[in-house]
Amino acid sequence: MGVVLGIESSCDETAAALVAGDRTIIAQAIASQDEAHAPYGGVVPEIAARAHAERLAPMIEAVMRDGGLKLGDLDAVAATAGPGLIGGVMVGLVTAKALAMAGEVPLMAINHLEGHALSPRLADPALAFPYALLMVSGGHCQILRVEAVGRYRRLATTIDDALGEAFDKTAKILGLGFPGGPAVERLAREGDPKAVLLPRPLVGSGEPHFSFAGLKSAVLRAHQSGLHADADLAASFQQAAIDCVVDRLTHALHAMEPVETLVVAGGVAANQAVRRALESLAAAQGLRFSAPPPALCTDNAAMIAWAGQERLAIGAPFDPLDIAARPRWPLDPAAEPVRGAGYKA
Repeated sequence: MGVVLGIESSCDETAAALVAGDRTIIAQAIASQDEAHAPYGGVVPEIAARAHAERLAPMIEAVMRDGGLKLGDLDAVAATAGPGLIGGVMVGLVTAKALAMAGEVPLMAINHLEGHALSPRLADPALAFPYALLMVSGGHCQILRVEAVGRYRRLATTIDDALGEAFDKTAKILGLGFPGGPAVERLAREGDPKAVLLPRPLVGSGEPHFSFAGLKSAVLRAHQSGLHADADLAASFQQAAIDCVVDRLTHALHAMEPVETLVVAGGVAANQAVRRALESLAAAQGLRFSAPPPALCTDNAAMIAWAGQERLAIGAPFDPLDIAARPRWPLDPAAEPVRGAGYKA
């Protein structure tokens, strides 16, 4: 039962965790930067990187102490090496390199998106490859067929805003503060999802991809009109977004080679309304549904450590100490380019 230390610092969460090969999370810690970024309505990269640099070393020390382990007891140190805000990614990766050298243990440079893609298997031992994955994490909104560790086939991505970005921008329009996604979800519970007529971009189209920029703009116009209660706008936006996701997923599932399970992962996967809609979709398609617990949906180090465990299990090679941090790192480099902002994914 080997143990991997995971380190996550790709955005505004500083996290460290120890995860064993039997899926036991031995110890973990996470520090949010919400208060630091709230005045700006979004994440400021320089502030985020500074916070990671200040917090990470004592956090790792505390996690190791809580787990009763020394560096030499580890099977590997796994750290997010991209994609993400490059300053924060560098802080975590350089720290992992130093620990690997000091403890004479292997280094694993983990794709943050792979951490999300495999995180459902940490909480769900019955989840087997292949499975259909809706990845809704930060600036990413993708549908992938997860075929094995390191093998991901992208069927759809966003051509402009990601789903999480649309939630955050809607929160900003409504003056709900930061982070925006949970605030929109809370307010939406008080509103009527049919009160405001909003567009469903690309719904019913033959194109497999997502688009949320037009929906966000429609929310802005509706808010500026002064005709609608904020709760109704939040509820109507959330329902429109869900309708888009369900339609795009249905399209992708019909085009995808058969799978037995529909999985959702990433920060927006913590949204309970989104989960219920996807659970219903899975049932309608005759699929099993799987989602990590909310604590494993948002950025965390347990998923990074677990990705390391998955790589250990298949005998994947370790990474050299001179490996570089990457601001962009697609899970499926062979995927066809997409118009608009989708080229980044």
